[in-house]
Amino acid sequence: MFFLKHVKEATFTRLCKNKTILTVNGEFPGPTIYARRGDTLIVNVKNQGNLGITIHWHGVKQPRYPWSDGPEFITQCPIKPGANFSQKIILSDEEGTLWWHAHSDWSRATVHGLIVIWPKIGRPYPFPKPYAEYPIILAEWFRQDVEAVLLDFLRTGGDPNSSDALTINGQPGDLYPCSSSETTKFIVEHGKTYMLRMVNAAMNLFMFWAIGGHEVTVVGTDGAYTKPLKSDYVVISPGQTIDLLFKADQPIGRYYIAAKPYNSQPAISFDNTTTTAIIEYKGYKKSSSPPVFPHLPKVNDTSASVNFTGSLRSLATRAHPIDVPKKITRNFLFTLSINTLPCPNNACQGPNGLRFAASVNNITFETPNISLLDAYYGRINGVYGTNFPNFPPLFFNFTASDIDESLETPLNASEVKVLEFGDTVELVFQGTNLVAGIDHPMHLHGHSFYVVGWGFGNFNRSKDRLSFNLVDPPLQQTIAVPKNGWTAIRFKADNPGVWLMHCHLERHISWGMEMTFITKNGRRPGESMLPPPPDMPPCT
Repeated sequence: MFFLKHVKEATFTRLCKNKTILTVNGEFPGPTIYARRGDTLIVNVKNQGNLGITIHWHGVKQPRYPWSDGPEFITQCPIKPGANFSQKIILSDEEGTLWWHAHSDWSRATVHGLIVIWPKIGRPYPFPKPYAEYPIILAEWFRQDVEAVLLDFLRTGGDPNSSDALTINGQPGDLYPCSSSETTKFIVEHGKTYMLRMVNAAMNLFMFWAIGGHEVTVVGTDGAYTKPLKSDYVVISPGQTIDLLFKADQPIGRYYIAAKPYNSQPAISFDNTTTTAIIEYKGYKKSSSPPVFPHLPKVNDTSASVNFTGSLRSLATRAHPIDVPKKITRNFLFTLSINTLPCPNNACQGPNGLRFAASVNNITFETPNISLLDAYYGRINGVYGTNFPNFPPLFFNFTASDIDESLETPLNASEVKVLEFGDTVELVFQGTNLVAGIDHPMHLHGHSFYVVGWGFGNFNRSKDRLSFNLVDPPLQQTIAVPKNGWTAIRFKADNPGVWLMHCHLERHISWGMEMTFITKNGRRPGESMLPPPPDMPPCT
């Protein structure tokens, strides 16, 4: 299947004001890509904007083919204005909802869309087929140009400006000025069941989400099926996708879909507003009464967040089996920290006049000027090191309320972790309270992983591993590590290539909370990286 994507500027009106934004094909959100399990797609990305751009296919493993994965200076250099790049998207075992987005600068604020992957022809869903499917794309709208937001906070060393609205399918909804006439609306028939395919495409916000008067049933996340999970609300991390069903079984009327932030760190400013869409039953007669509003958890309700995320379980049936690694060959503990760096004359806008940074195992990633994949494949020396640590350089009480400020300064480096083909990895993400503890939505490219455990405080290897779920853990690519807590994942390194791992809060990756795995080629046929395409964007 072949798709053409034109990255170009277009003008939209939101919050009473016209604004020119970067789009794909002039649409915001961008077009949905439809495919079936195991398909291979060719997407020709033509850059008609004025900045270099890359596109990432979030959740697509791209077996043996990192060349089209998309993260800037990790697997490719940007597609220059006026140039194009035909990206081969190789689907394998993904089924459900994934998404695509820009992976350069902050362009993904407006350059994003869904990827819908249906079962193979003749294969059913593992639940009754819904009457219809609708997209739910949660995002943020900035009055200011997003590139200006990025450049400004990188220059000042402080926190970025917050967005001015949240959106559902590109529209803020009834609670914002000049927005009611364009509020997203879904028409439903009484008694029918609908599937909602949801992604949190927001730059810096977790979201609580619910439908007024209706319960939902989660049936999938991150392109894998889950055991049915009934809930009256959802929490979704930036970068995560969730598939859910709802039955239109309430009295004929109008009901709000609403989403608002979840934020566990009171010290940061954020867009604490609520976006809405409307579910309207067929046969509804106009009324002066407003749509029924859902009950959403409080903005800082950590229990509501972890209880929902911690309830997800893999379907784990004969038709949809799982394969949790049991014999582990590589053990890692990675700390996730907010840090500070010195600033001339203490004139920056971070704490104490310092500059904000972020790190994994106390290393703030330093972006090279050519791609790591080019350097690895071409055996170019001096671009990266291979000494990324298995464990943090110093052990202390990571989640203490008062941590010595001398521990806040990270090392700037371009280090990678090299894995042998077939390694089975157990990786524990450990949140820290350096500078300010907060939840971190961690995303791994090129793999899905099993989330086998989580908890608050410092990970205790001898005690906490006893409670790991190795029976039906959820299979994900983006997982929320709770504030001042830990999350354990397991995966098999069976995809040769160069694969980024990072926090999906955009300000954190901009500060350097990222690292890269290189999985070496195996020894047997079909275990080696495929060669690069002829039209890879040049780095010069």
